Amino acid sequence: MTAHEAGRLLREREVTSRQLTEAVLARIREVEGRVKAYVSVTEDIALRQADAADARIARGEVAPLTGVPVCVKDVICTKGIRTTCGSRMLENFVPPYDAFVTRRLLDAGAVIVGKANMDEFAMGSSTENSAFFPTHNPWDLERVPGGSSGGSAAAAAAGECSVALGSDTGGSIRQPGAFCGVVGLKPTYGRVSRFGLVAFASSLDQIGPLTRDVEDAAITLNCIGGYDACDSTSANVEMPDFTHFLQRDLRGMRIGIPREYLPDEMDASVRQSFEEAVTVMQSLGATVDRDVSLPTTPYALAVYYIIAPSEAMANLARYDGVKYGFSYQEGESMWDNMERTRQYGFGDEVKRRIMLGTFALSAGYYDAYYLKAQKVRTLIRREFDAAFAKYDALVTPVTPTPAFRIGEKVDDPYAMYLSDIFTLPVNIAGIPGISVPAGFSDGLPVGVQVLAKPFDEGSLFRVAYAYEQATAWHNAHPPL
Repeated sequence: MTAHEAGRLLREREVTSRQLTEAVLARIREVEGRVKAYVSVTEDIALRQADAADARIARGEVAPLTGVPVCVKDVICTKGIRTTCGSRMLENFVPPYDAFVTRRLLDAGAVIVGKANMDEFAMGSSTENSAFFPTHNPWDLERVPGGSSGGSAAAAAAGECSVALGSDTGGSIRQPGAFCGVVGLKPTYGRVSRFGLVAFASSLDQIGPLTRDVEDAAITLNCIGGYDACDSTSANVEMPDFTHFLQRDLRGMRIGIPREYLPDEMDASVRQSFEEAVTVMQSLGATVDRDVSLPTTPYALAVYYIIAPSEAMANLARYDGVKYGFSYQEGESMWDNMERTRQYGFGDEVKRRIMLGTFALSAGYYDAYYLKAQKVRTLIRREFDAAFAKYDALVTPVTPTPAFRIGEKVDDPYAMYLSDIFTLPVNIAGIPGISVPAGFSDGLPVGVQVLAKPFDEGSLFRVAYAYEQATAWHNAHPPL
């Protein structure tokens, strides 16, 4: 059941929030042993929140997400609920405050049923980098769900929640959304507050929803978006009601197809699904132009893996074993304890990125790597700006392949990084993007990505919703 369907039943008093929550918790007990989407399931808290939501509904205080079961990626702070970031470093960390988005959900009367598994500190594309266990794709339990928000995507796809929150630093909402056959939205940088989001790369991170359909994504963004004085990068811009952009035709819309996003190496079935999606958009009245070029796109991967590790290195320096989190105490000195804390507290991928960032920022290399990467980042942003001066939206594939097998790329970091080749430029430019189900490849979901200019999520929703309603892919569910 989608969130808006659940909301209608709640408003019409055909079901209670406690009944919905109990049904979701029963579903979690039924499939979680195979999917492993959750680090923590908060059953007692969820049932108390459900009872409170029912009391609100009885008083007529109903918002679109009141009484709806949601899960939150375990990188987003939840007061009194363990927040691990998928890491041994924070395995027993319980935040003393709620993130901005958590508070927005609770203020709306949503029910938090648990914290979703993820790649450690959001560094990964498969959720295999979790310190606890890998999450499995509900469509094929031998496949990855994507990452780093793989637990959130798997939970949404498997019916273990109605709405999930994830975070997207280089594709970590859209790529798992495509792999799991759900909608994944990365809002414009600054549209949603990062207060209470444990930082990976501060100039790239953004929180967004993973949902069953586009309408749910619009409803959730309405709830979690908006200005927050606690986040210095939060944008004080208008927050429209995004459900007003949900239309069934694309007449008057100008759509561009960047040629750099259709390389020869792309999986043939993914290409076919993409081409069929573009044909559907044309049939809905959109004008499609394939003579579009974003020539700096091939450099985005290198730019990302200089900027993101550099920011990660700085952000992760706070984990020293002194203030909070894991602390090694058996060393010969304070410095030995600090080194051992990081040795045993961080996983291999996190250490790899810390070392990449340390090198890129080191004396003698800063200008050659970090400074140059920032200049290329400006070029990438300018190319998107020029494209959006001509087009209302750009449409691309989400990933070059469908979901790969668990263990297939875990020992080849570069192959793993290439999984996000079509999503990384969006974070570098700070623009919004959405992944929508667009077909199947040998039984595995495939997605199509829609991009728009900064703070024009309305165009994203219009294109995504019209396409979704003209197809049936969003109605498919994994055979768990």
